[in-house]
Amino acid sequence: MTPAPVLEGRNLTKHFWVKQGRGLFARKAPVHAVDNVSVSLDARKVTAFVGESGAGKTTVARILAEIIKPDSGTVLLDGKPVPAGRPRSYARQVQMVFQDPFASLNPVHRVRHNLERPLKIHHLVNGSAEKTVEDLLARVALKPPRQFADKFPHELSGGQRQRVAIARALAVKPRVLIADEPVSMLDVSIRLGVLNLLADLRDRENLAILYVTHDIASARYLADTIVVMYAGQLVEVAPSAELTDHPAHPYTQLLLSAAPDPDRAQPPALAGQGAPPSLLAPPSGCRFHPRCPFAMDVCKRKAPPSVAVAPDHVAACWLHVDPAERQASDNGSLTSASVEKETQKR
Repeated sequence: MTPAPVLEGRNLTKHFWVKQGRGLFARKAPVHAVDNVSVSLDARKVTAFVGESGAGKTTVARILAEIIKPDSGTVLLDGKPVPAGRPRSYARQVQMVFQDPFASLNPVHRVRHNLERPLKIHHLVNGSAEKTVEDLLARVALKPPRQFADKFPHELSGGQRQRVAIARALAVKPRVLIADEPVSMLDVSIRLGVLNLLADLRDRENLAILYVTHDIASARYLADTIVVMYAGQLVEVAPSAELTDHPAHPYTQLLLSAAPDPDRAQPPALAGQGAPPSLLAPPSGCRFHPRCPFAMDVCKRKAPPSVAVAPDHVAACWLHVDPAERQASDNGSLTSASVEKETQKR
């Protein structure tokens, strides 16, 4: 029997309202940041969210961390809805590591203070706080720990600061770690060390990890499952090797063609054009259709269903719907039952 996810988001939707125009003629319009996104995080697994800037990855991560509230949808911990208000018990179990290690640590306090503070907030100081701080620094490979504990954040490198931020998240013994682009602001030479640290923590601490990134290559290296987002929606989900070896959605193919590959003999042929759409007025139908080289009429009119193209591999694309069903949908007669039947058949 498959164990239940540690953390799950069901049908999450979040719109941000912005002012358009000035004075008496100003009006508010919704930015469709996230639309009907579902994701689950399992213990001892890394799930990666991949996509361009503005795809909605960080918004989903912040919803799961209960930093922002969804307009609709539910966040569940161990299968139970999370109470409103981000209770302390939830914050202890679900911790977030932010993108910028230069801003996420208090610059006027030493590393020791930054690590002791969550221990005191959650009443976890048992015995010597100094010993706990040193253990945390050792867990993220900052040795000798005592030397790092007495430094200010500005005395550390970017990679060392990010390790301190990870140690701070681990201080409260969480079950879920949400890492929002944790290596994007680090030198290329030290990114691998942080990724290996996350992989080690997944195995040693039995953590469920959400890894948010632009880099599909690092997602394949670290993650067990990759979730591809585009313009606020999920377009493809699969095990990492399956998704990168057999991408089913044209947008995933575009991401892979743009990724650096030292073994590639020829320059990449980008299967797409243009830029991501404005989320103030997202395209009708499939949101990728203005850039898609395979776009059909139905893509412009109706959002595609999610279709199982292989075991544990789902893509939201009309290319993988049976032509007869696709034609029926274009004529307005495709029912949800027929889509479900086709998905199970595949």
